[in-house]
Amino acid sequence: MINLVCTSKPGDGLLCYSYEHCCYLNSIGIKAQLVIITHHNFTIQHYIDMIEEKYKTFENVVFNTCLPSSKDITLIMGRSMLTLAYLNKSNYDNDQLLSLRLLFGNKLISVYSENHVEEYPIALKYFNPKEVKELCDYDVYPNGVGVHFEKMINFDVYKPIKNDIQFDYLFLGTNNVYYKEIEKQIKECPNCFKSHGILTYDEKYINKDYNNIFAPVKNLLGKFNWYAYTKTYFDPAPRLIQECKWLGKKVVYLRDKNIKDGGPVYMKRPVPTKQMYGDNINILVEIIKSM
Repeated sequence: MINLVCTSKPGDGLLCYSYEHCCYLNSIGIKAQLVIITHHNFTIQHYIDMIEEKYKTFENVVFNTCLPSSKDITLIMGRSMLTLAYLNKSNYDNDQLLSLRLLFGNKLISVYSENHVEEYPIALKYFNPKEVKELCDYDVYPNGVGVHFEKMINFDVYKPIKNDIQFDYLFLGTNNVYYKEIEKQIKECPNCFKSHGILTYDEKYINKDYNNIFAPVKNLLGKFNWYAYTKTYFDPAPRLIQECKWLGKKVVYLRDKNIKDGGPVYMKRPVPTKQMYGDNINILVEIIKSM
């Protein structure tokens, strides 16, 4: 069994990458399941709603309790899934803590990221996996470690998108830093962004004068014309850029163009075809076989 572990919030892109890879692995005969250890601010239903809204199926997903075999392999689509589990351990119940200990104590495949450079080695020592294999997107992380691997979207598992435009510009404001930058952009040109929607959570940092839409949003990709890309700090694998390219929607690049991360990389990358996705995930399959 390949256990893809996700410890993020339900609106996080790593949840989506994890579910999509789980679906593909099962489709090629590799038994896999997505193990979601829920964030303390969200319920199981929030995660179910997120997956059911976006994808054709809801299957091979377990929540909070997982007793893996010693022969199982754990896969995380970003190092932060391990680090967040360590940093948030005081927020978990006993079943979650035991599951994390067992899952991360097994053989581990980790996709390289630099969200928590100092904390990741501490988290790794704490969980003490039997073996660690690294995958890395060197276009995004030139100084990373591991075998080259790109985070690609498996569009084959998406539900059809219905064109139902509700506003012109979509902003992504799923934390207070993102949201502050959006407020700045709107204040600088209120007429430009008069028709907008901000994808966010119902948190204290939101401005109720704006059109806030709370994740998950039904048929989100069909509700806007342009994506206003405003993230001010490192963004390793921006899904919305690829989703917009897939649908023929324009991306308005409103961030510092000197930032070297997944933003400019994914702006240049083509939308992955089924062949490209399969070739890329075969890199992962070979790593699994080697363990």
